[in-house]
Amino acid sequence: MRKFCLLAALVSPLAMAQVVTVETHSLVRLPTTTSVLQLERLEVADYGTLLIPSNVTELNVGELHLGREARIAIVPGEQSLQLKVSRAQLDTGSQITSRGAPGTYLKAARAGRNLNLRIASLNAPELSIDARGGAGAPGYVGLDGGNGQEPGCTWGEAGRGADGDNGGDGRAGAPGALVRVELPRDYPEQQIKVLVEGGVGGVAGAGGMP
Repeated sequence: MRKFCLLAALVSPLAMAQVVTVETHSLVRLPTTTSVLQLERLEVADYGTLLIPSNVTELNVGELHLGREARIAIVPGEQSLQLKVSRAQLDTGSQITSRGAPGTYLKAARAGRNLNLRIASLNAPELSIDARGGAGAPGYVGLDGGNGQEPGCTWGEAGRGADGDNGGDGRAGAPGALVRVELPRDYPEQQIKVLVEGGVGGVAGAGGMP
């Protein structure tokens, strides 16, 4: 119930007085009623996940704390996300993900969502961002081969069945996102890890049965 109340408070236009808490091993989605959100404090406990919808284009946070293995997961979208944080404490294994969506037989893979991240004050053993593209859809399975001709009534041999068709090629993966990061000048460069590779291609479809 507490989570519900927190999110319900975000339905109205946001002022600089909002606090959102994500408990351990739970997932909370920010509201979709506005494209710009402003939070005084955002706390994601160990192994928790905060989901940022695709229609949110700007999120301003006064104080951010990500626990161990905690996640901020950004849903793929056409518009880039501006994420601005005044003070951030990121624990070991925490991560910001802006990955694309994998392809299916009906939909092509989606690219990672472009991200502009600005943190004015950062305390973290590592800043990890995963903005890789979605994996390609698998290829279609080949059609089965035709049956051979039946032998004659008295003698003869059955005809050889046709070979099955080859399976289809896997679809291409989607490109990774464009990520821009602004951090304090004294934050060590070797502690910044950003993944923006394109998604892997889909596996080829299996050949049809003979």
